[in-house]
Amino acid sequence: MGPDRETRERAATGATATTRPRTRLDQPLPPRRRLVPEWDPEAFGRLSERIARFLGTGRFIVWMTVVIIVWLMWNIAAPRHLRFDPYPFIFLTLMLSLQASYAAPLILLAQNRQDDRDRVNLEQDRKQNERSIADTEYLTREIAALRMGLGEVATRDWIRSEFQDLIRELEEHHADGRVVFPAERPPRRDVDDR
Repeated sequence: MGPDRETRERAATGATATTRPRTRLDQPLPPRRRLVPEWDPEAFGRLSERIARFLGTGRFIVWMTVVIIVWLMWNIAAPRHLRFDPYPFIFLTLMLSLQASYAAPLILLAQNRQDDRDRVNLEQDRKQNERSIADTEYLTREIAALRMGLGEVATRDWIRSEFQDLIRELEEHHADGRVVFPAERPPRRDVDDR
């Protein structure tokens, strides 16, 4: 690259001239610092579903009952200087309210994710049903076409009766002493032609 070209690239003027340095398009940008922490929404959703599933079990109710009973017994029966939540149990109420305030949104988030999955499954089922209906209609048309085609196909009984008629005619012509081949005989009118 010559010196003239380098000067032109550095000292661009006009509509394309900028004061900031050029960014290279063949290299990724360095990560920017953010004030808000980043998290993976899928991982957070999976965690909330696990918590919501646990909150809906009997095990959670048993553990919650055990913790409350131990809390109450400790704050009633322990020596006065070891009690951390005296009789109105305001701290226990605060902890239960805090647990409920976190449990409700987690349960709602888990329900929303389940609704999304159900919606996708319902859409897939609907498309599968449409394909099944289209296949069934196609097969119905094919069966109808086969039935119509079978109406024009010679059946075993019809062929047998035709052979019997030919044999009878040959026997009649042979009895007269002359042999007439079927190609020489005059055309016959079928019952269907009338």
